Amino acid sequence: MEKHIVSISPINLDDTTILDTQIIKADLLPDSGSQLDSTEMKERPILDSSIPYRDLTNTITKKESIAQLIAKLDVETNLRYQRTVEDTYCNVYSYDFCYFSKVYLPTVWWTDEALQDIVQGQEVKAVFDDTVLRIYSSAIHDWFLEWSGFFGWERIFSVDEMQQKVNTNGGIGIICAKRKEKGLSGHIVPVVPETDLHKAYREDGIVVYPLQSQAGKLNYNYFSEVRKDWWNDELYSSHVFYYHE
Repeated sequence: MEKHIVSISPINLDDTTILDTQIIKADLLPDSGSQLDSTEMKERPILDSSIPYRDLTNTITKKESIAQLIAKLDVETNLRYQRTVEDTYCNVYSYDFCYFSKVYLPTVWWTDEALQDIVQGQEVKAVFDDTVLRIYSSAIHDWFLEWSGFFGWERIFSVDEMQQKVNTNGGIGIICAKRKEKGLSGHIVPVVPETDLHKAYREDGIVVYPLQSQAGKLNYNYFSEVRKDWWNDELYSSHVFYYHE
């Protein structure tokens, strides 16, 4: 169940005003209490110097460092991502994956009031449970449609194209689905580069199920065919594919 969730709705300003404004990240500072072996402070970046960032030097280093990051985050075993009676943590894992990949994905987002102030040119600081609130997967789906272009995301309409881009460029892919029933969790999953051991599932040479990494009811460092095209499940009202270099 999603609780204390910020909703994403278009703000009541004309498009020219929005486009002329610098929309800023809703970033909280890393904290020593946010760790892979802890369930605390999941709204903040992990403070751990042993976690590798994506190396942007070239395509090879990008892909190698993504594989190293997946191994280090180890979503299958680390306490931070394990499901509880109350919730699953696909959004936390996707945020961490993107944070260390040097790509912006929100784990908290501005309240409507704070966003209005930002668009009007005021300086606003990210203060948890004041100017920013947690954002979960269904609302992240809407965030992608409304705000992701300000942060370099490109919408993709084919999982085959997304896998090709991720493989070729060492970029970051995301699949995000919105739950039909309001208040229940959607799902968000990174699409990751194929390796010698881990592959997307293809039919006639076309990617049908991309290579993904997820937290959820079940956690997988890598998967493809085992969950089929989960984003088309009748539980979801909509899904989006996005890519970032």
